[in-house]
Amino acid sequence: MFGAKAAYAAEAGGDHGPQILFNLFGLPVTSEVTTTWGIILILGLASYFATRNMKRIPSGIQNVMEYAVESLIKLFAGVMGEKKAKRFLPLLGTLFLFILLSNYSGLLPGAGHTPGLKAPTSTWSVTLGLALVVIISVQIYGVKERGLDYFKHFVQPIPVMLPMNIIEQFTRPLSLSLRLFGNVYGEEMVVAGLFALVPLILPLPMMFLGLLFGFIQAFVFTLLATVYIAEATETHH
Repeated sequence: MFGAKAAYAAEAGGDHGPQILFNLFGLPVTSEVTTTWGIILILGLASYFATRNMKRIPSGIQNVMEYAVESLIKLFAGVMGEKKAKRFLPLLGTLFLFILLSNYSGLLPGAGHTPGLKAPTSTWSVTLGLALVVIISVQIYGVKERGLDYFKHFVQPIPVMLPMNIIEQFTRPLSLSLRLFGNVYGEEMVVAGLFALVPLILPLPMMFLGLLFGFIQAFVFTLLATVYIAEATETHH
């Protein structure tokens, strides 16, 4: 997907196995983990500096963050209404920004072959974790919004559909994780092969494509998560 990472993949024969940097409390820490820590730090610092001295007429980073928040609310409101969009903004907005920065982290020079720097979404364990967050959130918000009536949809239109409806609750978000991982990983493999053939021409155009595809993948994942939560919290009067 990204130029720098493509160079490494071409040189290393496309090895995308986990690169353990060190162990922390007995747990292995890979480049994906350290990059994730960096993204969390960036989002935390951006939020802090944007809100520590808020002004009526925003400027600088406050202006950027307010524009991002307003854009996300408008996107989510088109699916679930403005009231729910604001309610679920912390979860859905964080998902979008984290996935977007994770995809874009592969654009950084040396990403993929520099220890400690690798796009988290190029690993299925990360995208699977995001899917589990969506699965759990859908069930929690569904019960919180509709009470025990939420479970009625598992036996609709007929009770015999119970097993299929339960499986559907898991397969839909899991398909999101596979789509996100598959697109990021697949693009990396394709670009790696092309880079090996024409190394002086491909990197820059593919980086621009990486910007586009990285945004699209974050957009699709978050939009479908919004749809699932909207369905779970929909009340019938």
